[in-house]
Amino acid sequence: MAAKKKTTTKRKTTTKRKVATKKKVATKKKVATKKKAKSKKPAFGGYAINFAGRQETVEQVFGKKPIAPSEMTKRIWIFVKAQHLANR
Repeated sequence: MAAKKKTTTKRKTTTKRKVATKKKVATKKKVATKKKAKSKKPAFGGYAINFAGRQETVEQVFGKKPIAPSEMTKRIWIFVKAQHLANR
């Protein structure tokens, strides 16, 4: 006698995964539109600093010793305020 072949039934996949991916796509689109709206905001509070025509060297502004970036920022602002270079 020949043995009967066992028939296998295929499982039906649920649509939860499809729904979840649609939600992710929808939220990504919303995030992308929000980012575009924020990019129209003016940068850094409206300061405009013009160094054109200045004769000072970097050594004159910062000094000859190595300094940290935070100290550089402080010294730049001290120089800008002393020379009235900020347009505000």
